[in-house]
Amino acid sequence: MMFHMRLADAIRTRIFRLIFGWRFAAFGRGCRIVRPVAIEGPENIHLGDRVYIAAQSCLAAPRSDEGTCRLRIGEGSQIGRFNHIYATKSVELGRKVLTANGVYISDNLHGYRDPETPVADQPLVQLGPTVIGDGSWIGHNACVIGVRVGKQCVIGANAVVLRDLPDYSVAVGAPARIVRRYDVETKAWRPTSEDGSFVLPDGV
Repeated sequence: MMFHMRLADAIRTRIFRLIFGWRFAAFGRGCRIVRPVAIEGPENIHLGDRVYIAAQSCLAAPRSDEGTCRLRIGEGSQIGRFNHIYATKSVELGRKVLTANGVYISDNLHGYRDPETPVADQPLVQLGPTVIGDGSWIGHNACVIGVRVGKQCVIGANAVVLRDLPDYSVAVGAPARIVRRYDVETKAWRPTSEDGSFVLPDGV
């Protein structure tokens, strides 16, 4: 049964590439998108070589009144099932970024300033560019919104990342806080305070 499902998905990805690949700003060699829920603004989406987008995910980079919009996913990245990546200005995932299922990545928020107007009727709030560095891992159901995440970071399951994270960070919680970073001097992962500074051992 599993073999037949994989074969069917392989055929679908080839058909998708033939029919829709030319519409993307870039659709790299060996790039595979399996049964997407939606693709919006493919002319603004850049996919590197060997990018894999698992089933039931959504990629969106619609045209904006504020100017150009770009969604870029780097070479070798693997996007899990049910991911929702939505750019209204700039979202960029580096090389070999890995996401679990249910991840949400965006560079905007729904406005809610006017308490008399339904949120659905209020304009989007454009945040800064969202960038996820090379080799980072985004855990199950995590949200990354309007921030810069460094390279080789680990974002825990269900985390909500609302502030920038330096390279080699482990962040958990909602809102996410840094709990561990790699120390290049000692070549070890060390516990940190919430601001990312290393916690000194007892007695030091």
